Amino acid sequence: MAVCTSSFFSSTSCPPLCFRFNPLIFSARRRSTLSLSRSRRFFFISAEAEDRVIFTSPEFAKSFDFSNEERIYKWWESQGYFKPNIVKGIDPFVVPMPPPNVTGSLHMGHAMFVTLEDIMIRYNRMKGRPTLWLPGTDHAGIATQLVVERMLAAEGVKKADLGRDEFTKRVWEWKQKYGGTITNQIKRLGASCDWTRERFTLDGQLSRAVVEAFIRLHEKGLIYQGSYMVNWSPNLQTAVSDLEVEYSEEPGTLYYIKYRVAGGSKSDYLTIATTRPETLFGDTAIAVNPQDERYAKYVGKQTIVPLTFGRHVPIISDKYVDKDFGTGVLKISPGHDHNDYLLARKLGLPILNVMNKDGTLNEVAGLYAGLDRFEARKKLWSDLEETGLAVKKESHVSRVPRSQRGGEIIEPLVSKQWFVSMEPLAERALEAVSKGELTIMPERFEKIYKHWLSNIKDWCISRQLWWGHRIPVWYVSGKDTADEYIVARSHREALTKAQEKYGKNVEIYQDPDVLDTWFSSSLWPFSTLGWPDQSAEDFKRFYPTSVLETGHDILFFWVARMVMMGIEFTGTVPFSTVYLHGLIRDSQGRKMSKTLGNALDPTDTIAEYGTDALRFTLALGTAGQDLNLSTERLTSNKAFTNKLWNAGKFILRNLPRQDDTPTWEALRAHKFDKMEFVLKLPLPECWVVSKLHILIDEVTASYDKFFFGDVGREIYDFFWSDFADWYIEASKARLYHSGDHSVASVSQAALLYIFENILKLLHPFMPFVTEEIWQALPSRGEALIVSAWPPTSLPRNIDSIKKFENLQAFTRAIRNVRAEYAVEPAKLISASIVANTDVIQYISGEREVLALLSRLDLGNVNFVESPPGDADQSVHIVAGEGLEAYLPLSDMVDISAEVQRLSKRLVKMQAEYDGLVARLNSSSFVDKAPEDIVRGVREKVAEAEEKLTLTKNRLNFIKSKVWIAN
Repeated sequence: MAVCTSSFFSSTSCPPLCFRFNPLIFSARRRSTLSLSRSRRFFFISAEAEDRVIFTSPEFAKSFDFSNEERIYKWWESQGYFKPNIVKGIDPFVVPMPPPNVTGSLHMGHAMFVTLEDIMIRYNRMKGRPTLWLPGTDHAGIATQLVVERMLAAEGVKKADLGRDEFTKRVWEWKQKYGGTITNQIKRLGASCDWTRERFTLDGQLSRAVVEAFIRLHEKGLIYQGSYMVNWSPNLQTAVSDLEVEYSEEPGTLYYIKYRVAGGSKSDYLTIATTRPETLFGDTAIAVNPQDERYAKYVGKQTIVPLTFGRHVPIISDKYVDKDFGTGVLKISPGHDHNDYLLARKLGLPILNVMNKDGTLNEVAGLYAGLDRFEARKKLWSDLEETGLAVKKESHVSRVPRSQRGGEIIEPLVSKQWFVSMEPLAERALEAVSKGELTIMPERFEKIYKHWLSNIKDWCISRQLWWGHRIPVWYVSGKDTADEYIVARSHREALTKAQEKYGKNVEIYQDPDVLDTWFSSSLWPFSTLGWPDQSAEDFKRFYPTSVLETGHDILFFWVARMVMMGIEFTGTVPFSTVYLHGLIRDSQGRKMSKTLGNALDPTDTIAEYGTDALRFTLALGTAGQDLNLSTERLTSNKAFTNKLWNAGKFILRNLPRQDDTPTWEALRAHKFDKMEFVLKLPLPECWVVSKLHILIDEVTASYDKFFFGDVGREIYDFFWSDFADWYIEASKARLYHSGDHSVASVSQAALLYIFENILKLLHPFMPFVTEEIWQALPSRGEALIVSAWPPTSLPRNIDSIKKFENLQAFTRAIRNVRAEYAVEPAKLISASIVANTDVIQYISGEREVLALLSRLDLGNVNFVESPPGDADQSVHIVAGEGLEAYLPLSDMVDISAEVQRLSKRLVKMQAEYDGLVARLNSSSFVDKAPEDIVRGVREKVAEAEEKLTLTKNRLNFIKSKVWIAN
């Protein structure tokens, strides 16, 4: 069954009565036979089973069906709602998606950034701004090559056997088959990206941008080639970024080795302590602290490097050496340690490399050549022991550098690579923040950003991989040196340049390396928008108001580099705001990992709790702070989804019949946007509408400040407490008990008005359930996703808020008394309400509401100016200044029976109390029992004493009423 909507059917197939009201929209694959049928309130059109229902009404479904989410998403996308609607004179709002790895599958970090970015996009779209969310995926050089190499290995095929071209072809085939997984999962989260603009970092346009960026930076002298210390991954056979090396504290061994002093006696030796003895073949000096008197006599002499057949190195002094660490003697292996490398360059020491690219030792290691670095370590120590040069070894915890991708131990190695000079680029990126052109949220990350850019190192951008953007550099075959190279946009251009310089018969070959994946990612926003084919002016139309949202752990990988590249190539900062979110942790605050078994799979979570509940939970965090995610939170927010659904069900069931034109005219006559209209509303309606208008202002301000956690909490509190718990209940007094349609219409109008606005405010957080409900309401627009955001500064009446809060306090006081005396929920009780004239005027005006909320007998609610005659036989409550009530005890309990019940209870409580006190008075218990047990008994005594006192007071009060009654 589906209600017809004119936007989906032609006038010939849609009867005039079927206007857009409660549209359970469906798309027909073929022309359907439609027949008009009648329900309790609405006209429906029955469709053949082949039709696919898109929306389900809360009026007919028990709860929101998560399986509808994908159909709703496809409908949004098919209607073109995700595309920006460019309007002249209105600043656009642009968010570049951090492109996830093509190898990836959805994890909670993805769910976090997708949720937050989609909230920003949906909010600004509803605000009427042209919104553009740029989606895409990253080719992920190392990760993708690893995946395909492992796949080939399972087939018994090695990368080298295929050759570069065939291997690259296989990677593209893998990408075509599996590369869309992460994109489809992101869609499942509700990401309203403009998917027509989706790009892959190896697409033609983006590849041209990468080549152009390399060439322009090289022309300015900012890209150079040289042999410098890098982080080398022996298994991956490539250099990796400093930022892709993770350090962990791991148990290891500290080896103590004798270095004999050349020309000295047997007692003349220095003992060094090292965690990597296999690097001693690369030693070029031994260093001590100049203030270390133990070794002063050896400075300037030579020492013999063990097991090197007498190779000598100088003994030098430098204040860099920590004389309190180990033995105070430091072996300098500049080819295998970052700090030693810097020291060697400062002192002019030679650099020896003892390691091959695969982690085996080379010919410099003599007899140990060809051994794996860890095998060499074992054999070397054994030989040192045999020759008497091994002093001792002891357990030691050290910081071990591991590859973020492969997990192996990284080897510091001098290697010829391509680098970008970062200092000139960093200077302009720093200015952008200092001048206020770029805002970083939370503000504390601005200091981290500035510190990193102020101490930035040159960026090694070459990777020894086959998958990625090939470095646009060509060399001339037959030349003795590779220092002569040609930078060009294509092989043809490079050949032309080579022929001009070396003659027509020259042959060239391209540099085998590819560029660091982050190099292309740093060009992501403007290359996706058409750079370098479009001018910088084209980008300035988008950039001044765009936002970059990502995790704080990616600040330096991506954010800072994009800022630098954006300024360099477009002359402007690529976004005005950087919003950084934290990490997702488990309920105990631990980092989620497969090893710990505490990782929650977003797809499984969605299946169990729904996308909206997951999104709402993730969005409640504070910017930049890590979020502890628990199933309890998800369960609570799933209940919130159901509460929304049930509120929609209640409202739909209490709206007029569609064909009741006079009632609908009366309902629509109620307005809420002018103060004169608000002031005429009854107290509950005036209160809730005023509270809503305040909420709209607060929520809008929080959205604008990116305080999404505040947004969620503000809407949640208003909906659950003010609207659902109080106003919906209060509205029943008019809907069910007034018997007057004109009286009921004001509640119907208020319910519809408030609920529509709640759905609008909440839609960026919970898009699916809000759209589903919206489509079932007599909404004013085609879809909630493109509906207008509620206006701010709407009228509110503070006096009415205070008055209704007084009524709420009064109701709570009555409810507390009912609970205290265990009055059955269905039982109605009498009340004498004492108040001054002003209070009586507004309280009595809402006596039906008060009676309904407090379960009072409406016929026996009396308003008096002084206590009633039976006040001594009543429970007296004071709800506030000028408002109190007397509730006859006989209405609530059987006094004699209650006395008997409380007396028996008191005897039992007294016995329990006496038993606990006796234990504390026993010296054997207090002296022998554990301290925490004794403390627990003392706490139980205090608690029992409090309950005993309360029960005695209540019994004495009841007995006094029995006496009076007799």
